[in-house]
Amino acid sequence: MARTLDSSPSILPLYARAALPMIPGASLLPFVPGGGGEIPENIDLELPGVTAKAVDVAAYAKVCSFTLRDTLPPTYPHMLAFPLHMAVMSDGSFPFGAVGLVHVENSISQKRPIGIDEEMTIRVRPTKLQPHPKGKTFSLETEVLVDGEVAWESVSTMLRRGKGDPDAVVPGMRGEMRSGFESLPADAPASAEWKLPGDLGRRYAGVSGDRNPIHMHSLTAKPLGFPGAIAHGMWTKARALAQIESKLPDAFEVEVRFRKPILLPARVEFASASEGEEILFAVRNAKKGTPHLDGRVQPLKTKANTAKTGRKKTK
Repeated sequence: MARTLDSSPSILPLYARAALPMIPGASLLPFVPGGGGEIPENIDLELPGVTAKAVDVAAYAKVCSFTLRDTLPPTYPHMLAFPLHMAVMSDGSFPFGAVGLVHVENSISQKRPIGIDEEMTIRVRPTKLQPHPKGKTFSLETEVLVDGEVAWESVSTMLRRGKGDPDAVVPGMRGEMRSGFESLPADAPASAEWKLPGDLGRRYAGVSGDRNPIHMHSLTAKPLGFPGAIAHGMWTKARALAQIESKLPDAFEVEVRFRKPILLPARVEFASASEGEEILFAVRNAKKGTPHLDGRVQPLKTKANTAKTGRKKTK
């Protein structure tokens, strides 16, 4: 049974709690995560009565290059759910702290566009830990309901780096074996090039609330094992979807695998290709061709996809 919240959790105190396990001995305190063990089953959260603020949506759209419309960008509900993600991972019974976790995969299913003024209920639940060659993974499953029906859902898979299992079979987006998700060929021609400034992580943090130190500055990223600040994976996914925004149906699923982190500042290129109803896309280093993100868009067979809702641009 999910615990119902009265309001969205405040991010900064949650980050402070999430960082406490980095202090020796702090995890012995009952309210601090990091005691080890399995992810508990009783920390699911629900937040009713959520509405987006037009000014916040506009700021997010600008940073991610989405066209401003009267519906939410397809990745925006992730931002609304992020405080609940942090609340789950900051719970005292969570086996480790959230700071330093790496987002390795993400899938989003948009059943229909969500209007900026529509009221939503957000539900978040974590999955059990799974072995991984570089440590352990778990997922945060999110549902966004409008009028009692699921309009949007996602699965965010996180990697806790550490002693891994070299024989581990990496699960797919929804816990099953990966199938049918082949990467765009490395020699696919680029259709766009993006120059990413050194402060991109801080700019995106300002509109998303995701202030993980690995994204903010080289001084905070280096103690966590990175040579410098890296771009947010969800910014990269959002920017890729903005690039093909005109090709997206009203109802679709988009899956991405985050490959090598984008070290800021950076110059990256975007490539995409249609294969039937699917769109394969990739983000890679503009100079070396190093893959940063692989993705796939598939239409969902729903009423929203057969009877267009007529999304409007906001002037």
